[in-house]
Amino acid sequence: MSETAASTVPTASTAPAASAASPTPVASPTRGRGARIALRAVQVLLALFFAVASALPKLIAHSSASDTFAEMGWGDAGMYAIGVLELAGALALLIPVLQSAAATALSALMVGAFVVQLTYFDGENAATPLILMVPLLLIAWTRRGHNEELLRRVRGRHA
Repeated sequence: MSETAASTVPTASTAPAASAASPTPVASPTRGRGARIALRAVQVLLALFFAVASALPKLIAHSSASDTFAEMGWGDAGMYAIGVLELAGALALLIPVLQSAAATALSALMVGAFVVQLTYFDGENAATPLILMVPLLLIAWTRRGHNEELLRRVRGRHA
C-alpha cells in the first residue's frame, strides 16, 4: 500500500472521532445536515430561554424571582447565584467546545429545580425542569465529541 493510500485509511484513533462528528452515514449528507441544523436551533432556543426567560428575571431581581427565592429562604444571594449559573450555561451552549458540558451542567441544575419544585412548591411546576432536561441531555449526548477537545485544552494549560 502506498503512503498516500495509507494516510486515508481510518485508524483506531481516528475512527471514534469521525463517528462522533457525523453520527449519520456518509451516504445521506442532507439528513445529517438537517439533524445538525435542527440540533443547533434547539441549542439556540434553549440558550435564549435560559438567558432571557430564566436568568434575566433573577439577575435584575424581578419581583417574581425575588419573591420565590425569599419564600424558599434563599434570599438574593441564592437568586443571583442561580441566575449567573443559568446565564453562563446559556452562553456556553453556543460555544462548540463547551456545548456538551453546558448541557450536562444545565441538566444538573434542572434536577435541582425539580427537587425544589417538589419540596417547596408541592410539585406545582415540577414538569418544567423535566421537560427542559430532555433536549439538554440530547445535546449533551450528541455533542459529547467536544468533551475530548475540552479536556485537551484544560490539560494543556495545566501541563
